[in-house]
Amino acid sequence: MSDFDSIGAIALTGGAAALVATLVPAAFAKTWARLGAGALLAIWFGAVVAGGAVLIFSPSVGLGTPGLGGAVLVPVIGVVALATFMPRLRHAFDAIPLTTLIAVNSIRLLGVFFLLLYAAGRLPAPFALSAGWGDIIVGATAPFVAWLAARQAVGWRVAAWLWNGLGILDLFAAVGLGAVTAAGSPVRLIVATPDTGLMTALPWIVIPAFVVPLLLLTHVAVLARLLRSGSGSTSRALAGWATRLAD
Repeated sequence: MSDFDSIGAIALTGGAAALVATLVPAAFAKTWARLGAGALLAIWFGAVVAGGAVLIFSPSVGLGTPGLGGAVLVPVIGVVALATFMPRLRHAFDAIPLTTLIAVNSIRLLGVFFLLLYAAGRLPAPFALSAGWGDIIVGATAPFVAWLAARQAVGWRVAAWLWNGLGILDLFAAVGLGAVTAAGSPVRLIVATPDTGLMTALPWIVIPAFVVPLLLLTHVAVLARLLRSGSGSTSRALAGWATRLAD
């Protein structure tokens, strides 16, 4: 592992820890619930690190692109499904303030590593430039959008909708471009040198297999919150129109 990879390992571990330390206490009020959720996330993180150490997602010796795609999407789909049928888990997500769900995405400023890896000739342009600049833009604007939401400023819902949509699009674009530029991928459409094989090894595997699913879950939670608040606003607007018509 190079010195730059070591710096990346420290930054990504710190970023992952910050995500967990921000979301878990906000979601769970009781100590035992926080400890349980923290333990599950620590096990997940440890499994990702162990898998990266043995190159479990490498296209040449491991599960390859389909396996890595599963590592990104299965946790998100699984948690959303569980929250649908488990009111306690759903309430945990609802307990996280909207501003926290948005602001925690500031961690995406770490997307600068994609640009640095591209500059070093270790990642292909289509993937690195899109993922890097997309993450930087979403991460840099997250505090401002969170501030607008906290103040309920005029237009904050529009800003939150646009920001959330961009955040989701950025993550799916990164996953998609990673898949179509990966060596050995069944959906490889872009042959570039280097490919995205670097993202299947430590420390960078932490991004798609741990950080991205957690960030996607924050976007799903923001989307659900906006849909509910929008429904309430629409109902109030309709009620107001009905009252004026009746008068």
